[in-house]
Amino acid sequence: MSQAFLALILAAGKGTRFKSERIKVLHPLLGKSMLRLVVDSILGLKPQNVHVVVGYQKKEVMGEFTSGEVAFITQKEQLGTAHAVLAAKGVLKKYMNKDVLIMNGDLPLVRTETLKPLLTLHRREKNALTFLSAELENPTGFGRIIHSAGATRVIEEKDASPSERKIKEVNTGVYLFKIKDLLDVLPKVSNQNKKGEFYLTDVTGIMAQEGRKIGFHKTKHAGEFVGVNSRYELAQAIDVLRERKIRSLSEKGATILDPRTTWIDLDVKIGADTVIYPSVIIEGHSVIGRECRLYPFTHIRDSRLGNRVEILGSTEIVESVIEDEARVGPFSRIRPDSIIRKKAKVGNFVEMKNTVFGKQSKAMHLSYLGDCEIKDSVNVGAGTIACNYDGREKHKTLIEEGAFIGSGTELVAPVKIGKRAYIGAGSTITKNVSPGALAVSRSKQIEKKNWSRRKRKK
Repeated sequence: MSQAFLALILAAGKGTRFKSERIKVLHPLLGKSMLRLVVDSILGLKPQNVHVVVGYQKKEVMGEFTSGEVAFITQKEQLGTAHAVLAAKGVLKKYMNKDVLIMNGDLPLVRTETLKPLLTLHRREKNALTFLSAELENPTGFGRIIHSAGATRVIEEKDASPSERKIKEVNTGVYLFKIKDLLDVLPKVSNQNKKGEFYLTDVTGIMAQEGRKIGFHKTKHAGEFVGVNSRYELAQAIDVLRERKIRSLSEKGATILDPRTTWIDLDVKIGADTVIYPSVIIEGHSVIGRECRLYPFTHIRDSRLGNRVEILGSTEIVESVIEDEARVGPFSRIRPDSIIRKKAKVGNFVEMKNTVFGKQSKAMHLSYLGDCEIKDSVNVGAGTIACNYDGREKHKTLIEEGAFIGSGTELVAPVKIGKRAYIGAGSTITKNVSPGALAVSRSKQIEKKNWSRRKRKK
């Protein structure tokens, strides 16, 4: 918006109805906290400054944001929304000729485009106060909008009469004030109500009595103002965001075959012509390339997949990179700091951790590869174990290009397998193997004739 304004987000209360030790506004929805979503929506309006009023668990709330992203104001006692705004008085009075957008921190579904008409109306009408209202089928938990004798006021649900509670037009908790008018009126707010709190909603009645100009914008996007006051309502809000995310990805060319069973966090990016099968979870800041296939029960977190990658069912990938045309799974586990290079293949019941797995290399069955550097075109046989931990420290295994590791091999780190070396099946390798060499380390086979028959006679 062209005209500078301030934003003030109210996030000091615990949210007792949430039945949680964690403050309500820090509960996550598709990888982002409730408060983070509100801040992101407001930042889309390009305010001059954003301030968050904190109180309960303020250190945790402040830790949600990077330095300088938003500023914080402490409300030492939580005595209501008007009291929270009053805590910001020292900041607000520096900007007496500007507007301030005030919004509750528990409105995670509100989009930037829903807020823009409020700013437009407020400036056009030159109002002292403009607030956002909505018509809700279930208005429980919201203050009601009372239109009477040409004036508009808001009454909190706890103080509303039975007939007033039937009103479906509600106060959404979004206000735009001229700061000068707001600071004039705030000290006049009383706590003479059932909760003994200072309500910001009372400002509307005081301003109306004093003849200050009040307006309201009744939004068409009432569904964005869902009261997230319980775990069930949190789940409902998540469902709305999930549908938005999947629709957005679909419009960009990704195929999500079953949106109802698919979980994709808000910061995830997915390329065109990628197909996501049912029961897939993709979390964090994961990036999935073009023309990939992610099969059922795949779980990916904070990882990057290249183009034309195939992830077979029941595979977990965490904080790792899978390069173009690689194939992983089924039943693989790729732990943090692993890199699977182009066209590599990792098969069933293979686990990797902090490992670089080279181009066109293969580990197809039942192996553990931890703290390894495996070069290109290496074959890792079934049942191979990189023994990387000596009880105190982790050690590295290096396997050079073109090496062949026979089935059932134990590689006791630190150890190096040279270029194109062969390791015989069932070996326990404790020393470096030269390039091109064959290394076999296992006990001599002994055969005792007729042993079984003698054993059965005993």
